[in-house]
Amino acid sequence: MATSRNDRRLKRHARVRKNVFGTPEKPRMCVYRSNKNISVQIIDDVNGVTLCSASSLDKALKAEIANGGNKEAAKQVGKAVGERAIAKGIKVVAFDRGGYLYHGRVKELADGAREAGLEF
Repeated sequence: MATSRNDRRLKRHARVRKNVFGTPEKPRMCVYRSNKNISVQIIDDVNGVTLCSASSLDKALKAEIANGGNKEAAKQVGKAVGERAIAKGIKVVAFDRGGYLYHGRVKELADGAREAGLEF
């Protein structure tokens, strides 16, 4: 039986998640990318809580972003999550690319977060 692209992505994500784990000192920054939008969460896996998040669907960002599915939007979302994390005292994160290639929108999101001051 043929597997879908998303099934293959989820298998890759499961392999990555065996090693990438978020702690209160170094939370996990998890990316989700759809065709029309991109979102990111900073997660403490020990306590099972999302510390902060940003998405191209956020009301604050939606006014600035014309199309949520392009590299410019990804960079804006990365900057937003970086600023929100720094405001909460989070400086270092473990980057979880969610099974996606580190290329295009995922790379732009990471670059935007680094510009805002996050280290990974």
